Amino acid sequence: MNTISPPILDQLSSLGDETRTRILVLLERSEFTVSELCAALQIPQPTVSRHLKKLAEDGWVTHRAEGRNHHYRMAEGTDESSRELWRVVRAGLGSGGVYAQDEERARGVLSERRRRSAEFFATSADRWDSLRTDLFGARAELLPLFGLLDPAWTVGDLGTGTGGLASALSPFVRRVIAVDQSEEMLDGARERFADRPGVELRQGSLEHLPVEDRELDVAVLSLVLHYVLEPSVALREVHRSLRSGGRVLVIEMRAHDRGAEYSESMGHIWPGFEPDALSATLTAVGFDRTRTALLPPDPDAMGPLLFLATAMKASS
Repeated sequence: MNTISPPILDQLSSLGDETRTRILVLLERSEFTVSELCAALQIPQPTVSRHLKKLAEDGWVTHRAEGRNHHYRMAEGTDESSRELWRVVRAGLGSGGVYAQDEERARGVLSERRRRSAEFFATSADRWDSLRTDLFGARAELLPLFGLLDPAWTVGDLGTGTGGLASALSPFVRRVIAVDQSEEMLDGARERFADRPGVELRQGSLEHLPVEDRELDVAVLSLVLHYVLEPSVALREVHRSLRSGGRVLVIEMRAHDRGAEYSESMGHIWPGFEPDALSATLTAVGFDRTRTALLPPDPDAMGPLLFLATAMKASS
């Protein structure tokens, strides 16, 4: 009569071979490729691969593929009986003899891995920024900051244009209200958000915001205030639209000497702003806790330098 042995016996069988316990002791501390295990254990590749296959079949190890290499590690999802079995076996193995030699060689293997990584950074420092941009995009450093936003918030992207900022914000908050005066700009934004919920497009000027009182938790005016005929009126409207404790964030050009050029070519009304003057305007329309900061110049940018201004609507 054929019987099926309990899984624990299969696992116990796996642990009955010293080569396999040597492998597990190393994989318990770090992830290794087959070639790295061969170097640490001083065992031929076919032998290591055969034992890894058995350990994988019995649930002791897992691996991930990376090109031609397979990176092995000790399985984390084993049940309590398996974990207890390994604790008993591991305690009996000790840390001397062949296991101490394996550990010493493994440190050398990991040291070589760190050396290769350090060598890469040493030879790539002058092109690191471009490498990161090529791999992850130009906004890789900034997008994680959106995770600081409260997911229950409603954010106003005031002067949204074709919706680039609204698109970046929308995955992180409950709702984005994107406002722009230009119907043509909003047409571009509608195409962007055709199949994406969470962004509401509204047409209107910043001096007469199509936003209810206290409808917003945060208002963002990104490079738009220099198009507004009366910035103080627009900021007063922003103040009205924010709930108590809500914040406004303004990104603007610093005052510059290209006003005539930009007025003619792009319709700018204001040739940038002095940060202190904008801070004073924010205070005058009712905001407090105003703060400004000069933004570092982008070496690839051709336009004026920028600054950031933030302020809070006082709790009533």
